[in-house]
Amino acid sequence: MTNAILGFLETIFGTSYLAKVMVTIIISMLPIVELRGSIPVGAGILGLSVHMAAIFSIIGNMLPVPFIIIFARKIIGWMRKRSTWLGTLADKLENKAKSKGAKLYRSELIGLMIIVAIPLPGTGAWTGALIAAILDIRLKAALPAIGLGVIIAGILITGLMYGFSSLFL
Repeated sequence: MTNAILGFLETIFGTSYLAKVMVTIIISMLPIVELRGSIPVGAGILGLSVHMAAIFSIIGNMLPVPFIIIFARKIIGWMRKRSTWLGTLADKLENKAKSKGAKLYRSELIGLMIIVAIPLPGTGAWTGALIAAILDIRLKAALPAIGLGVIIAGILITGLMYGFSSLFL
């Protein structure tokens, strides 16, 4: 499956260095996959250096965050008005964000950073941005916390995949 997706993206972007960077950025922008998928694909499959794969993955992972924070509440409201199925999905998304957000009660921004930094499914920049939107954390405050969490997650993923010594070489 990965080869089919990469083949499709190569037909769009080609096989140049820029194409490899674009594919890495696009993969890192996808929900659920995020850094956990883009760093190994960028370095292991596409042949970028570990450092470049991590850097472009972090950049790509942060690109959708402001849009999610700004538009998530509007989209959830629209989903509720559109149909019962979409309304149920919106309720699930909001409940997930609120349940994760309940852990942030004492210190919202540190908690937000930690939730984003943990490289496990159900965490990451998308979840952090959704939590920030649901809890009405301002973009100006949420963006640095999520950004620091993404950087920490990038370091952890890179270190776990390629050894922490690879970070310093």
